[in-house]
Formats: sequence, structure tokens, C-alpha cells
Amino acid sequence: MSHTLRPLPQGEKNDLLPLPLGEKNDLLPLPLGEGRGEGKCRNGSPIVLDTNIVLDTFVFNDPITAPLQQALANNEIDWLATQAMRDELARVLAYPKIVQKLAFYKLGAQDILDQFDQHSHRVDIAPKASMTCRDADDQKFIDLAVQHRALLLSKDHAVLSMQKRLLAHGILAQAAL
Repeated sequence: MSHTLRPLPQGEKNDLLPLPLGEKNDLLPLPLGEGRGEGKCRNGSPIVLDTNIVLDTFVFNDPITAPLQQALANNEIDWLATQAMRDELARVLAYPKIVQKLAFYKLGAQDILDQFDQHSHRVDIAPKASMTCRDADDQKFIDLAVQHRALLLSKDHAVLSMQKRLLAHGILAQAAL
């Protein structure tokens, strides 16, 4: 069973990124499809996905990731990732429990890495942000989101517990679109 992303029907738009409440705040991530001038995103609004979100999207086909899948398929978002993030995904795909899940879904690790390569926009590693995550493995996602003022999707408690601090820097962190 292959989990390929399908575009929305002609003319439909996926406006699922949250918009700021009340006054416009230009620090918050832009609505889908809006660029940022210099260093403009190639597809749309910048987004950073942690490894668990990638697994939910491409391995488990979790229904909560349907808006993300459609936004990726329609090039409405610019998924930013680094080589270190891809390396982490490759390492996680070799975990025995994940290997069992891949076999169950008739997928291989390379299928998931191919999806990563197809949909992500590889960028350089970001400098350390002014805030530090309790889980050092998650710091790279925070750093990248802060550098590119990107929406950060994560289900990790250490990341989500930083939502207020991230928002103070103009970064939304949430578990799903």
C-alpha cells in the first residue's frame, strides 16, 4: 500500500494554516501561498515537520495529516528540512518497531525517504535559536522554524511545551494543520 499525496480538485484551495486572531501580526507565519520576499519560499508558506509528523504522514497515513498531505501535494507549503533531519528519519526507519510497521503497510524505508526527498526543500542547518528545547534532538526543528519564521508541526511534548516562547518569536508550534 503506497501512500501518495493527491492534489485537491481543480480550483479548490487548502487554507488550513491558522491565521492570527485580531490585529495582523507580521511576525506570525503567513497564510498559505504567500512568500516572504528575500529567500522567498519555493512553494508557499514555510513549514517544518518533526520526524513523528513525517512518520504519521507517510507511514501511518494518519487521518489528522490529510490537510498536510493535500497542502504538500498542491505545493501550498514549503516543507523546509536539513540533511540532519533526513538522517534522523533514516535512522528511525531502521528501528525494529518501525520496520514492522513498514512491512505491515507494504512500504520500505526508501519509499519514505523518497517521499521526504520529493516534498521537502533541503536547506542549510539553522544557527541555534535563542531558546533551548529540553530534548536536544528536537532543537534542530526549533532552530529551523525560528530562522525561517515557519510553522512548526510536532507532537513532541518538549516542543509543544515551548509554544508560548515560540509564539513570542513569531513561531506557531502545533500538532497538526
